[in-house]
Amino acid sequence: MPNLQPFHTFHIAAQARKIIQVQTLEQLQQAWQAAQAENLPTLILGQGSNVLFLEDFNGVVIVNRLQGITHREDEDFHYLHVNAGENWHHLVQWSLTQNIRGLENLALIPGCAGSAPIQNIGAYGVEFKDLCEYVEVLDQHRIETFRLTARQCEFGYRESIFKHRYRHGYVITAVGLKLTKNWQPILKYGSLVDFNAQTVTAKQVFDEVCRIRQSKLPNPDEWGNAGSFFKNPIVSVQQFNELKKHAEHHALEIPHYPQSDGSVKLAAGWLIDRCNLKGYRIGAAAVHEKQALVLINKGNATGAEVVALARHIRQTVAAEFGVYLQSEVRFIGQNGEVNGEQVIS
Repeated sequence: MPNLQPFHTFHIAAQARKIIQVQTLEQLQQAWQAAQAENLPTLILGQGSNVLFLEDFNGVVIVNRLQGITHREDEDFHYLHVNAGENWHHLVQWSLTQNIRGLENLALIPGCAGSAPIQNIGAYGVEFKDLCEYVEVLDQHRIETFRLTARQCEFGYRESIFKHRYRHGYVITAVGLKLTKNWQPILKYGSLVDFNAQTVTAKQVFDEVCRIRQSKLPNPDEWGNAGSFFKNPIVSVQQFNELKKHAEHHALEIPHYPQSDGSVKLAAGWLIDRCNLKGYRIGAAAVHEKQALVLINKGNATGAEVVALARHIRQTVAAEFGVYLQSEVRFIGQNGEVNGEQVIS
């Protein structure tokens, strides 16, 4: 059975029945139909930057390598049609060379363009949904492609319709981005707040985001990882006020981000760090010492070791703060994706 290690950034030792790399829609459809004919489960991967294999996959992994970027513009906007296999960070870099601004806050997010809508990727005050015009989807049963508007994608925090209604039998083949020419920098988070909004350039924002991420996040080729392992939890104002009192009692200031609906987003990494879990290890799976939100493969970690570590973190944070963390990473079992929250509960 072929080895999946090179096809996902956690680099967990796992195998699949078949691994097929596709560069055209026809190849993708043929691979899927062949798997259906053999009654085998299928899994579509881009760069595998947000998956954890719990065990060997008893099916066909189709690696999306659909390439190509098309650009058009009018007086007010740039419009990009990006095929799903394009590397996301390379897209951000390319856009700046074309003097197209708006993607810079999303620099260095690992993965492909086709994965961006599934998670509604986001960083430093910008989410994919803010830039999305449409998502192009292949219905593998009907062998036809259709488009969903950004509204139809039902985007939420690390959430979309592609985790639900269009989870099985559908493949994202391209995304459409709409970027205003009346660019305004988003400088809400971290050291970005130190920039002058009147004079800062998109390239300066890009460079600073890259600097921050590279200082905190391990290179997957050195230490296998899937980026942020947990979602930042969102709590009610009442629960936040209780947490704030608890933190102030210990002379701490809890990082928090008020949401438009009145709820409050917390920093999962801060919660984990306050539980003194940086560097904590189970087998070859460990909490990264510079960024507690990242779990790393320090050698030959197994999916079971990563799960045990994630479960320990979840239980420890819950005991200390009464907040239950949810995984951002997708968990892949023998026959496909499984419920991550159930796995680490």
